[in-house]
Amino acid sequence: MNTSGKMNWPQLLTPQRLGRRHDSREETGRSPYHKDHDRIIFSGSFRRLGRKTQVHPLVSNDHVHTRLTHSLEVSCVGRSLGMRVAEQLRDQLPPWAGPADLGVMVQAACLAHDIGNPPFGHAGEYAIQDWFRQADQAGQLSGLSGNERLDLLTFEGNAQGLRVVTQIEYNQFGGGMRLTYATLGAMLKYPWTVEHAGKRGKFSAFQSEKHLLTDIATQLGLKQTADFAWARHPLVYLVEAADDICYALLDLEDGLEMEILQFHEVADILKQIGGGEPANFADYQQASRRRQIAALRGHAMEKMVDAAAATFVAQQDALLKGAFEPDLIDICSPAISEGVRQAKVLARERIFRHQRKAKLEIGAYTTLGTLLETFCEACNALHSSPQGLGFKQRRVLELIGENMPEKDWTLYASYRRVLDFIGGMTDNFAIELAQEMNGKIGSRDLTD
Repeated sequence: MNTSGKMNWPQLLTPQRLGRRHDSREETGRSPYHKDHDRIIFSGSFRRLGRKTQVHPLVSNDHVHTRLTHSLEVSCVGRSLGMRVAEQLRDQLPPWAGPADLGVMVQAACLAHDIGNPPFGHAGEYAIQDWFRQADQAGQLSGLSGNERLDLLTFEGNAQGLRVVTQIEYNQFGGGMRLTYATLGAMLKYPWTVEHAGKRGKFSAFQSEKHLLTDIATQLGLKQTADFAWARHPLVYLVEAADDICYALLDLEDGLEMEILQFHEVADILKQIGGGEPANFADYQQASRRRQIAALRGHAMEKMVDAAAATFVAQQDALLKGAFEPDLIDICSPAISEGVRQAKVLARERIFRHQRKAKLEIGAYTTLGTLLETFCEACNALHSSPQGLGFKQRRVLELIGENMPEKDWTLYASYRRVLDFIGGMTDNFAIELAQEMNGKIGSRDLTD
């Protein structure tokens, strides 16, 4: 286990796969990292991101981002970052990982960075956490270990994402997607378990996956900082930078689309980040506001990608030592770092607090509360009722399908399967199922 010294690129970029101890068959023109990309793209969990909230729940405007469009855009930025970094570090990388490989590796990790998010985005995470806090106060978590209990009280989409790609999709509980360790490492934004989550409550592995976290960290030679805690894989910083770039710029575009922000507010920030207007911006003077913003955003994004890649290369030594702490964007030029800060403040104060968003998020709490109450009540009955499951409780658990909890499991394992099921739902499906559980049955249901 690496507890001192530097991490090294050959080990960090290993093409070995989780759940498969031999190299997969070579294919012309398709590296192991391209296979990772394709496995994520074709997964059901990734496809369902198309109907999951990014910032604004259940909008009808096709120009507003969902988790799917956000993930695709982040992946494009991440690919550019990975390729630009690899071009500059080419002589230090192993022969099997050229610029195209590093680019697609970061791209794959970006595609999967939100794959564990529940319905309704961060509001869904908060709703799940709050429900389990109330359940804990009612004594429903008393049979769990301290860290199992914390897993539920601090439900985290990043940790659920690791569970999805390593346990749930494809080869269930046999390696999941069987991604390369390198791609998994680039995904691990917080490579530690819940006891190290701190005040922000951020971690990337539940107790049910801590053995996998250990395996991934060991295979990659990540620097260990404590029990079940490691320094980040350097490529995580590129994934995070890609996410920050898209959040900072595209959240503002969504605010403009929904008429929450004014054109000049968004344009001024984009011009600051981009160091002015693009050279051909005069050609857009008669164009729509949407096209003008797109031109300004593209120019700003190019400046940010260049700056983040250069910063990564300059900080390579600290990154390999596991001693780098800030975000890449934070130590770019003042024009970029301050512009991003202003964009985040504007989004937080005007978009995230908008009344329509608040109303829908309150509805998300009600929806997820109904689902958790129904499914967890059935789990509790499965494990504690001497009479066994009643008709309703049995039918509820049967909805989970092949992953239905079993009586000889621990309560924690049963709760995990419930959260796999609910966390994987789209916004619309969660609402429809909660309404049906509250007795709302449409005429279509009676005639099907």
